[in-house]
Amino acid sequence: MRTEADAELAVQECYLRALRRFDGLRGPAIRPWLLAILKAVCQEKLDRKPSGNNVTPERRDTPTIRQLIHDLPAPLGEVIALREMIDLSYKEIAEVTGIPVTTVMSRIAEARALLLPAWRAAKKAAQAKPAGASKPVVYRANAC
Repeated sequence: MRTEADAELAVQECYLRALRRFDGLRGPAIRPWLLAILKAVCQEKLDRKPSGNNVTPERRDTPTIRQLIHDLPAPLGEVIALREMIDLSYKEIAEVTGIPVTTVMSRIAEARALLLPAWRAAKKAAQAKPAGASKPVVYRANAC
């Protein structure tokens, strides 16, 4: 979701759906089940938004890991966020996303391979000074 308010609404909708479907829960792993519901809710809400409304969150000078993950292709960003931010196992990620564990593993590897150079480049760019900012220009009157 693009805003905190949209994310909160999606979580509320997720819990409402989970309460309605609680009798259908099978097995002890409630976390992947809830995340699968949340994923469906988010996809539905994002699909309803007009495609021409590509509003991106305001960026800071130094991008955070969350921002870099957001910039990844959606399938890669999804699995790396579930692994690194939510700390799900590969098996749980496979349950949430509906893809095989081997695909989860390859997507995580690809995401990590893209994130490291992106983070290094963003860090280097943030540390670099603008070309004309190194020395102030001083204008002096001609003494003649």
